[in-house]
Amino acid sequence: MTPAGDRSTRDSARGRAVQRWERISTWPFLVLSLIFIVVYSIRCLDPTMPLVERTALVTVLSIIWVVFIADYVGRLLLSPQKWSFVRANVSDLLAALLPIFRPFRALRELRRIPFFRQHDGSAIRARVVTYALLFVVLWLYTISVTVVAAERGARGATILNLGDALYWAVVTMATVGYGDMVPVTTLGRVLAVMLMLSGIVIVGVTTATVVSYFNDAIRRHAPGAEDREDAARESIDRPSGQEKETR
Repeated sequence: MTPAGDRSTRDSARGRAVQRWERISTWPFLVLSLIFIVVYSIRCLDPTMPLVERTALVTVLSIIWVVFIADYVGRLLLSPQKWSFVRANVSDLLAALLPIFRPFRALRELRRIPFFRQHDGSAIRARVVTYALLFVVLWLYTISVTVVAAERGARGATILNLGDALYWAVVTMATVGYGDMVPVTTLGRVLAVMLMLSGIVIVGVTTATVVSYFNDAIRRHAPGAEDREDAARESIDRPSGQEKETR
């Protein structure tokens, strides 16, 4: 076998190893990410926790973080095309840098549902809407928990608990901005900017989805739409029929 053939075989084997590991580790790592969210929430929301318990929580968070980093680095080293792997796994890179983003990988599991694997307009819209809703829920919660910890004890702080933070996060993401609650720390203001930008993106995705739905509805009810669909189906089915006759 030529050197090029040996390299191709090794790359293929490494690619299969990465895929096999991802199939095996997806749900265990998802459970770890949920544990991280729970532990992180307790640590951020309970300022009266004794030092021993707080140390134990930090230890758990650190161990999970190290596991996430090892997972990403290991898959990156095994991948035959490193740059393609990085581009295709941005969420995993964020999780390695900041494990609180790990639950967002669960959104990728929706692709295993048969309906979401279809490529027609309704399936694509449902996938986009589902992704957006789950992203909004996870994003609002993680930002709210973080801003509570960031604002606690700051002079002039108005975001004092999780309820305040959730209200502020929803108002900020909706780009309403009443101004009755505002972050006063640097980290809190950075989180506010992130919420504003994500709110603009969500509004844009929602608008595009609604417009796409109405366009499809208009095309379906337009004169001759059924004839065009029948012709399209015949053009798709015809090659398979001809192939059977040839055989």
